Amino acid sequence: MGRKHYVVGIAGGSASGKTSFLHQLKEMLPAGTVSIISQDNYYKPKVEQQLDENGEVNFDLPTSIDKDAFFIDIQKLLNGESIRFHEYTFNNSERAPREIIIDPAPIIVVEGLFVFHYPEIRHLLDLRLYLDVREDIKLQRRIKRDRDERGYPEAVVRYQWEHHVLPSFKKFLKPYRDDSHIIITNNITFDKGLAVLTDHLRYRLEKELILDNSTEGLIG
Repeated sequence: MGRKHYVVGIAGGSASGKTSFLHQLKEMLPAGTVSIISQDNYYKPKVEQQLDENGEVNFDLPTSIDKDAFFIDIQKLLNGESIRFHEYTFNNSERAPREIIIDPAPIIVVEGLFVFHYPEIRHLLDLRLYLDVREDIKLQRRIKRDRDERGYPEAVVRYQWEHHVLPSFKKFLKPYRDDSHIIITNNITFDKGLAVLTDHLRYRLEKELILDNSTEGLIG
């Protein structure tokens, strides 16, 4: 008998490509073998967020996340329980939040800016993966994403980047880079790093994890 779960933590700065990376990772592994839980769905309400020196809300601090709820839901997945909540829409009033249901799986991926920073969550991780991208590339990706998906003007995005995103990244995420088990550079593409991780997780599924009858025949 193998172990029940293998927990992978994936972190990287804002606009480092975590969402795209996770989408492709899930598609490359057998259905039902991966559960992904994202820090982004655990933001505290806007009224509970800290303000910066100019009175602007700073969403880029570890305290902006309901860490306790995030931790509890990870524990539920590890205990074989499904979790249910409404997605966070990044204060976009035109977008109705979807209900999200996450079922437990042999591989549990925990992703977000601060998953290495929170000690109780970090200690749950069997593998820590860091997505590394140059600052100028991340800024241009964030400008495009926040304009197209969240409706933010570029001036707002640049203010947040300079006053919130970059200082928080340097203090609460970058120090964990060199302590990660795998560092994947995504300035252009993460394809090779994704292939390495996929091979590693397939090995874990075959050799160590408990698979039910619906997934056992899919590994090979």
